[in-house]
Amino acid sequence: MIDSQASETTTAGAFVVDRRSRRRRMLPVVITALATIVGAIYLRAVDPNVPGHYPGCPSQLLLGVDCPGCGGMRGTYDLLYGDLSGMADHNILLFAFWPVAIVAFGIWAYRSWTGRRPAVDIPTQARRSRFMVWVLVAVLIFGVVRNFVPYLGSSAG
Repeated sequence: MIDSQASETTTAGAFVVDRRSRRRRMLPVVITALATIVGAIYLRAVDPNVPGHYPGCPSQLLLGVDCPGCGGMRGTYDLLYGDLSGMADHNILLFAFWPVAIVAFGIWAYRSWTGRRPAVDIPTQARRSRFMVWVLVAVLIFGVVRNFVPYLGSSAG
């Protein structure tokens, strides 16, 4: 049974305070970090450029087109070896994805550690939602354009 008071949040000024223990708040952060490290170690050890080690992209297999994420694993593999040109060859979006992912993880870890996060009002949530829609539209446009511009392809087969 979950203790409802342990997971309650209270509003303190412009912040929402999570009253759970720091250990409980940090558990998902630590698990995510460890899973990412294990995944990176496995990816560095097993080359995704060699067929048969990983499943193929469904859009590549079924439709014969590159989705916006095609080449992401091969690009990340190249990044783990320090090959930025190889990463760009597989998926140019990784230059935006990885810095954003690292910063977002850092913000999440900090907020989990302190137990405080900014309170979000309705206009702020509406702006965030509009921003995410525009990001999604941009990624989808990239997914379409990359199938018509040869150097934006995932370099798969």
